[in-house]
Amino acid sequence: MTVVSTIPTEESETETFRTHIVERLQQKELDLPLLPVVANQVLLLSGDPNADSSKLSALIQQDQALAGQILRIANSAACAPRSPIVSLQQAIAWLGMNMLASLAFSVSVQSGVFKVKGYEKEVRTLWHQALATGLYGKEIARRNRHNVENAFLCGILHTIGKPLLIHLILQARGDSPAQPSWAVMDTLIQESHILAGTKLAEAWQLPQPVQEAIRFYPDEAYHQANSPTKGAMITCLADHLATSIVDPSSLDEEALRALPVVQDLNFYPEDMDALLELKDSIQQSVEAFLV
Repeated sequence: MTVVSTIPTEESETETFRTHIVERLQQKELDLPLLPVVANQVLLLSGDPNADSSKLSALIQQDQALAGQILRIANSAACAPRSPIVSLQQAIAWLGMNMLASLAFSVSVQSGVFKVKGYEKEVRTLWHQALATGLYGKEIARRNRHNVENAFLCGILHTIGKPLLIHLILQARGDSPAQPSWAVMDTLIQESHILAGTKLAEAWQLPQPVQEAIRFYPDEAYHQANSPTKGAMITCLADHLATSIVDPSSLDEEALRALPVVQDLNFYPEDMDALLELKDSIQQSVEAFLV
């Protein structure tokens, strides 16, 4: 008598979740997580030409946990203060309003959609890579004379679809006590994170250059973007550099220098030398920014 196993295989489990994801992402009324309140307000404030540092300080002070994280980061070795920073006004004076707004936004987002029970280590790695992409993006934009803060936002949000997919998969699991393996999760994340991120970016009404970076940051896609900020192209290179930190076996220095995007950005060997020399400082900054 042949016994048919009812235990789902990894392949069948993947297909079940894949069907759920496709169905959910095709829904017109997709129930998406909200952009954290402070992150949304910081985004609006950063786009307001009449905004000043006192407004940003007052906004951050509404969330004492966020204010504490900002002061911790401002006092870290990554920000290198000359003396201890004890107030948000001091932090703004030292770091600048735009930098502090970027920090507030990233900490707020990290504490929101990037919080997932059961996969803390893996999600922390995703956020590590996103932060490193944002920080590298700033340096690339600076060398290309493009908007630095915009490049940071493009970087930290370019894979925002990944934690969203984790939430969708866990919803599909229902009441089952068994957690999908990370191998199953990662397969589905790689397949669909750009579409998921695009949906989330539209719902959050993120700036157009950020939405373009989410859709078009991969190597084969950034030529489709038309934003004058070159956000998608900058994010493409930043993503590769960040990945080389998170996964050193992914690309060596020679492979990074040979990427087509390097030539498309009109970067010279000395430009890449400067970026590659930032590895330790980027890593240090990421560790400081992680909540």
